[in-house]
Amino acid sequence: MFDIEKIRGDFPILDQKIYGKPLAYLDNAATTQKPQSVIDAISHYYQADNANVHRGVHALSERATAAYEGARKQIARFFNTRSEREVIFTRGTTESINLIASSWGHANIKAGDEILITHMEHHSNIVPWQLLCERVGATLKVVPMNEHGELIMESFDALLCERTRLVGAVHMSNALGTINPIASIIAKAHAAGAKVLIDGAQAAAHLAVDVQALDVDFYVTSAHKMYGPTGIGILIGKESILDGMPPYQGGGDMIRMVTFEKSEYNDLPYKFEAGTPHIAGAIGFGKAIEYIQGVGFEAIEAREKELLAYANAKAEAFDGLRRIGTAAHKACVLSFVLQGVHPHDLGTIVDREGVAIRAGHHCAMPVMQFFRVPATARASFSMYNTEDEVDALFAALKKAQEIFA
Repeated sequence: MFDIEKIRGDFPILDQKIYGKPLAYLDNAATTQKPQSVIDAISHYYQADNANVHRGVHALSERATAAYEGARKQIARFFNTRSEREVIFTRGTTESINLIASSWGHANIKAGDEILITHMEHHSNIVPWQLLCERVGATLKVVPMNEHGELIMESFDALLCERTRLVGAVHMSNALGTINPIASIIAKAHAAGAKVLIDGAQAAAHLAVDVQALDVDFYVTSAHKMYGPTGIGILIGKESILDGMPPYQGGGDMIRMVTFEKSEYNDLPYKFEAGTPHIAGAIGFGKAIEYIQGVGFEAIEAREKELLAYANAKAEAFDGLRRIGTAAHKACVLSFVLQGVHPHDLGTIVDREGVAIRAGHHCAMPVMQFFRVPATARASFSMYNTEDEVDALFAALKKAQEIFA
């Protein structure tokens, strides 16, 4: 039994009013809210255990290190990595992709090579590869999508070739909600001799991810999309690949020995974790993982499918509303435009009704260009959202329509 009231009670921020109206927070694709257990874990670290990790022999440092490395172990189990050595803490998905592009990319991508990404990528999985291609003389190619916001897999097959060194694909589109067939993408890419990076920023809070079953080379995500704190994320990579990659940054903790003539680098995962890490963030991330596991993906998926179906039915019946992204396999995202109302105006008007949505290009400008719109309004759902909140959204949209009539 999914107890929505109990779930909502775990998230203190939801119990408030905005302009005198109950908050309906429908901007979860941008960031999710945090359960009290995550907030408490972060507070406890600063109140009781605040110290640097790995470097101290005193009690506070030992407790902080145990909590920090305990979170890594928890994350490794959650994604079913081969070892916690394959879990690298970063500032988030964006830094994880930049780390791969800078370290693995510069060591392995040469002039004449090709990198293959999809039309629905977030800017974070476009720009680093453009920069790399410009520097080394490689070519960036793009898998097109159809009017439903689904990848055209026949085109993927045609573009994939012996020159392809890396395939970068989003697991779930932040702008459309489309869930891509990543298992097939990975298998085909490997058959062609290419490595695969999957951007899991949107997917990891909604779908169970087993990196060993997928056989993915790199999987990246951010804690703040998974009910955890901002400024912390992970790069999961195969140990055999990470071992051969040069360091991304230099400094403390990523070294074993330093002289003015030469430095020896630390073992994984520390080789890629220069400087004092976001200790509280990692601890909070671990607690967020624990929270997701406590609810369970079976319950989460069932509830979110129910909510998206309810929202889609309301959208289809709403005069003047055009949905952007109607893939057969999608989750949690309702992107749309409303005739006669710019998305930015729409976002402002519904905010006055207590409804928080996103309006803009969602860091996916090529998607907007494909659908020939400057921006969309986006309602994105989480396990703690309700049908009443969806009703509040559509009541607010009706009001916006009346204002601009």
